[in-house]
Parts: sequence; structure tokens; C-alpha cells
Amino acid sequence: MAATSAWTVRSHDAAPRSEWVARPRYAPSDFIVLLWRERFLMLAVFAVLFVIGAAVALNLKTTYPASSSILVRLGQEYVYEPRAGDAGRGAVPDSDQVIQAETEIIGSSELKQRVIDRLGLMRIYPELAKKFAEASAAEKRVVMGQAVRAMETNLKIQTAPDTPIVRLVFTHEDPKTAALVLNTLLEEYLIFRRTVLVEANTPAMALQRQAFETRLEEADSAYEDFLTSNRIADFVAEKAALSQLQSQIEQQKYLTEAQLQDRSGRLAALQAQMGQVEPEVGLYRDVNNAASDKLIELKLQREDLLGRYRPDAQPVRALDAQIARLEAGISEGRTTGEGARRIGVNPVYQTLQTERIQLQAEVAALRQSLDALNTQMSQLLDRRLKLAELEPRFQALSLDRDVLQANVRDFAVREEQSRAAREIAAASNDNIRIVQRATAPARGSSLKKPVLVLAFLFAGFTALCAGLLRMFLRPGLPTPASASRTLDLPVLGMAPLKAA
Repeated sequence: MAATSAWTVRSHDAAPRSEWVARPRYAPSDFIVLLWRERFLMLAVFAVLFVIGAAVALNLKTTYPASSSILVRLGQEYVYEPRAGDAGRGAVPDSDQVIQAETEIIGSSELKQRVIDRLGLMRIYPELAKKFAEASAAEKRVVMGQAVRAMETNLKIQTAPDTPIVRLVFTHEDPKTAALVLNTLLEEYLIFRRTVLVEANTPAMALQRQAFETRLEEADSAYEDFLTSNRIADFVAEKAALSQLQSQIEQQKYLTEAQLQDRSGRLAALQAQMGQVEPEVGLYRDVNNAASDKLIELKLQREDLLGRYRPDAQPVRALDAQIARLEAGISEGRTTGEGARRIGVNPVYQTLQTERIQLQAEVAALRQSLDALNTQMSQLLDRRLKLAELEPRFQALSLDRDVLQANVRDFAVREEQSRAAREIAAASNDNIRIVQRATAPARGSSLKKPVLVLAFLFAGFTALCAGLLRMFLRPGLPTPASASRTLDLPVLGMAPLKAA
């Protein structure tokens, strides 16, 4: 015995302890063997769970989904129209907000209640209809709530970002009922949305308009009394006309003053010039041209002599001497004499005198025009001061009158627009178009196969977990290989397990 212990205990092993528990160490090959040992337990667990899942799957009913789609666009009912004032007028939500609002209306419980009331509970949910017929008044409300919740569960509303299409899917056990319910839902939706989005006809706007009309009549009366008492036909037109007329008269006055100064200056200068101009002046005088004529005659004679004599002949030289003396006398002015003279009225003096008379008349006329313009300016200024004194009162009356007129006009327009919008909305839904109506689906959908597959997978997984749990909870070392790895000792032999 001592020899066996020495043979089996190695020098590097720790000393044996009195109480020692080893945790089994497994290899992948051990799992196959150990799970095979637990095959009956795993098979039992799998069979029980799969049978239960199969029973549940086989009891599931086939449902038929009916689908439809609508196109949602921005409508007049989404344009903001303030009751008073223009703050925010014309503001509109974006497309996603419009889609969200329409989907909320489609998904409202009241709309589903309308569909149930129209088709009848027996046509949609016969089982709930039987309960409803046998229930009390309080229980009937509960049953109706169950029907509405069932419709909410079976109805699916699908939207996509930046897409004006809303898709509706309603599932039911009967394909015809699914299509009928969905089409009825769309029809009731087109009616129901009008009551939600279109403002109801209230007399408040008409009463407010009548109140403004009464105040406007009082303002008109005060306005007419003001104009009549001050003898004004049109205050604004008269003020503008006076301003324009004053501007014209001032311009004419400045022009008249400039012309008067011009004429006065010209008259003073003309009178100064007349003192320097003689009243009479020589009209013309005769000039004595005898010497010139004599010179021409001598030159003609010389030419005649040259035809008979040579230039240095005595007669020609004598004639040249006469011509030279005569030319010298003409050049020195000894041969010039006074001719006849005539004296008459100086035309310059006469012109100056005529112009002075005209300027004197113009100056007198311009002075009279200037006096008349000054008188007109004074009258216009008095009238404008009177209008300026009356203007604050006129502005107050006009402002009250204009504001009341604008309010009456706005309320009348809004009242007509509201009436027209209600009538149009009651007749059509232009911004909502049904793209596709629901038809009875030819193929239904059922969860039998998916439930069977899930039941199979769940049963298999649970059975595997049960086998692993049973495997790990068994005492001892399950296989020789596991014992060798756990105890770090070689296994020399193995005996079969003897039945207890």
C-alpha cells in the first residue's frame, strides 16, 4: 500500500487534504456524450412545449388585410385666418404637420364609433354584438369600447417622411368585411374631418360687424356735420389745392419781382444812356471825287499815248509827271474838299426813347401784378391757417371713420369667406384624394407557420437548456476524460455503472 501511494503521488503534487471537492472540467466532446445521456428528459421537455405551441398555432385564425391609400395636400382649412387684425395671416403648417393632423383624425375613436354605428356591430364583430345584446346599459358602453379598441388594433396607419401619402390597412377574418369597413372609414373620415377643421357658423362675427356698422353711422354723421359747419366740400382736396395754388402764386410772385427788378434796372440804364445820345445826327454827306476822276483820265491818256509813242517819249514823260503830282496830292489830302451834308433825328435816340416808354409801362404793370399777388398770398395764408386749425379734428374724425370702415369691410369679407369655406368644405374635399379604395383581399395572412417555427425553436432551446442543467447538476465526474482533466491524473481503467 505504501508502494502504491509512492507510485501514484508525484513529488510536485500538494499534500492531500482531508476534505477536497473538485469542479469537473469538460471538453466539447464531453457535451455530446453527456447530452445523449439526458436525451429522454430533453425529448420529454421538447415534446410537451412543442405540442402546446402547435396547439396554439393551429387555433390561430386567418386574417385578411384590406389596404387603401389617400393623398393629403395643403388645403384652405389649414391657412391661418385671424378673427381680428392681420397678425400671422396666411401662415400655413408644413407638410409633415398636415400629415400628422390627418392621421390623428383618421385614428380618432369617434371616427371608429361612426363606422360602427353606420355598419352595425353585428356586421363587424358578431361575437361582441352578442355580448352587447345581452349586456346592461353600463356593460354596453364597455362592449362598445372593446369594439373601438379592436378596430384600433386591426387598423394600421402608415406614413413616410416628406411623402403626402397615407396608407391604411385594416385586417379582419372576413375579406369582404375588411374592405367594407375600410371604405366606410374613408367615407366617414371625409365627412368627419370637416367638422374638425372647418369652423362652425357662429353669430359672433355678424354681431361684431353690426356693432361696427352702428358706430360707423355715428362717425359719418359727425364727419358730415364738421364739413358742413366749416363750409368744406373736401378737406384733403381743398388743402392740396390751396397748397398747390400757393406754390404757383409764390413762384409767379418771385418771377414778377425778378421781372420788375430787371425792367427797373434796364429803365435806369436807358435813362442814363439817353443823356449821352444827341437827339439829332447827320444823316449823310457828299464826297468830292474830282481828283480821283482826273487821275483816271490821265492814266487813260497815257495808255493812249503808249500806243503811238515809246515810254521815254516827251509827251509820255510829261503825262507821267502830271500823274505823279496828282497822286502825291491825293495821298497828302490836298485835293479833298467838303461835300454836301444833311442833318436829321438820331434813330438811336428815338429807339432809346421808345424802349423807355415801353419799360415804364411794364414796370407799372408789374407793380400792380405784385400787389395783386401779395393780396392773394395773404388770403391763401389765412385759409390755410384756418384749415391747419381744423386739421386735428378732421384727422380724428377721418381716422375713426376709416378704421370703422376697414373693420366693417374686413368682417363682412371674413363672414362671406367663412360661409363660402363652409359651403365648399361641405361639398368637397379638394385637398384629400382617395388614391386607392379597398378591395376584398384574395389572400389572407396567418401566424400559424411563424408560431409553429417559434414553438419548435423554443421547445428545442428549452430542451437543450434542461439537458445542460441536468448535466451540470449530476454529482461526480461524468466521463473518464473529464476525471483525468479534473484530477490531473491518468485514468487506467473504467468499470460500468452498477445499478443500485
